[in-house]
Amino acid sequence: MRGAKNQMKSFCFKTNNTQVLNYLLNRIQEIDFENLIYSQNQFKIYKNITIHYRGNNNNKFYNFLTELIGEVVIEFYEEKILKQLINYNYFYFDEYEKNKILENCMQLIEPEMYNTKLLDNKNIKEYVKENKAMILDGFVYFRLKAYLEYLDEVVDSGVNQFVIEKEYREFISLLRVYVESKVPEYNLLHLIYINGESILLDEKRNIVSVSENIYNAKYLSDISFSSNDFALNTLLCLLPRRIEIHLIDDEDEFINTLKLIFEGRVTICKDCDICKTYKILNNAKISHNK
Repeated sequence: MRGAKNQMKSFCFKTNNTQVLNYLLNRIQEIDFENLIYSQNQFKIYKNITIHYRGNNNNKFYNFLTELIGEVVIEFYEEKILKQLINYNYFYFDEYEKNKILENCMQLIEPEMYNTKLLDNKNIKEYVKENKAMILDGFVYFRLKAYLEYLDEVVDSGVNQFVIEKEYREFISLLRVYVESKVPEYNLLHLIYINGESILLDEKRNIVSVSENIYNAKYLSDISFSSNDFALNTLLCLLPRRIEIHLIDDEDEFINTLKLIFEGRVTICKDCDICKTYKILNNAKISHNK
């Protein structure tokens, strides 16, 4: 007695997006999947690509469809959705600002979130198991709720990052104008940057007192006051012609900020006698604390 033939499974993608259609065709043609064939046709308003599978590994077929849909969403819908969210929720930004926000969003998206919000989304796999066709636009906008909510959160974060960066640029610009408008009071100051904190030395290598009076820190951001903020305030008060930064630590955001504010006045040093002295002192301190 002959065994029963495997029942053919079919799934149809409906879209009029030529790029999506071509992408689907290329992926289907390049995959090494036995017993998989496809057909193309147009029915009513949509162009259709139907994938047929005659095999006994149905789970593999459903996983392939799920991954394929995820790829299409990321490749052809993600940026479009982000733009729509930016335009709708933050319409008051100009086009340049919206583009910068979009760039932030694309960088903020975490690859691992695709697994939890998209590829492992039960909605996709359950849908392809229970249905024989999918109108891609409708599915993306009405069935991928968790993914759309995640993109909405990404846009909010992208906007916050843009606003912070904009305020930072304006802050730097203001301080640079101030520095350039004043006559320098010191020829040279040394800044030792060690363990994320600053030590100031004058030209004779005596320690310069760092002002920690918040009320006199009128050139600082009003958001927070760290030890480096007070060092910056002292530099703005003393206005040296040259600042020699001795990096015991790696260069970071604070050092980059100094370079922007005191443009043309900053030199970086990593291996002079001052650097060597503070490296020795720092290593001795680390050894003592072990």
